[in-house]
Amino acid sequence: MIGMGTIINSAAIVLGGAAGLLFGRFLKARFQESLTMACGVSVLFIGIAGAMEGMLQVRDGSLHSAEALTVVLCLAFGALVGEAIDIEARFERFGEWLRQKTGNAKDKNFVDGFVTASLTVCIGAMAIVGSIQDGINRDWSILATKGILDFVIILVMTCSLGKGCLFSAIPVFVFEGAMTLLAALIRPLMTEAALASLSLVGSILIFCVGLNLVWGKKVRVANLLPAIVFAVAAALL
Repeated sequence: MIGMGTIINSAAIVLGGAAGLLFGRFLKARFQESLTMACGVSVLFIGIAGAMEGMLQVRDGSLHSAEALTVVLCLAFGALVGEAIDIEARFERFGEWLRQKTGNAKDKNFVDGFVTASLTVCIGAMAIVGSIQDGINRDWSILATKGILDFVIILVMTCSLGKGCLFSAIPVFVFEGAMTLLAALIRPLMTEAALASLSLVGSILIFCVGLNLVWGKKVRVANLLPAIVFAVAAALL
């Protein structure tokens, strides 16, 4: 069945959020704060690991850096486009709408939890590669694996940031579902170089999400999302 991977991934996020709500209610404020820090540090190092994998190369027995110019240009152009569209504000408005419609108007952390969790589970090559595999070959194994990872991430995030994290299943369902339906069109663009570039820039954005979790909102990560498109374009060019 086409789209099974998207359904599994979205369901895993909902289950992770539900489990987080169940356990989170028994945690005192200081435990929730520590969980937020732990989650933030984990996301930071996930981002660092992915970025270093893309930027460091071994040549003649020694490490060399690469792709620095690509990173700078993609993030710079991505930031300009993202700020012009103001993706972050649109995300927040949708989160605010969800907060009102779901009866969580008094939950001050709802929008922040929704935006942070959505960016964490949507950014990355696994979502695109898995969706293409699902759409072309009906192979949902990659998205199922991502679902297991997202289950754990959302469980921990929900314990500390609240029920807004649970609703990150919505953008994941829309994004991966769209990628699955458009798989035949997207597949020729997803060359090995394009996926590597996408993974590199995506990892840097994930690092920024961790940065916001640990030190408060410092980077408007959603407004950097167009950098991923520029990363693919740069690899194709």
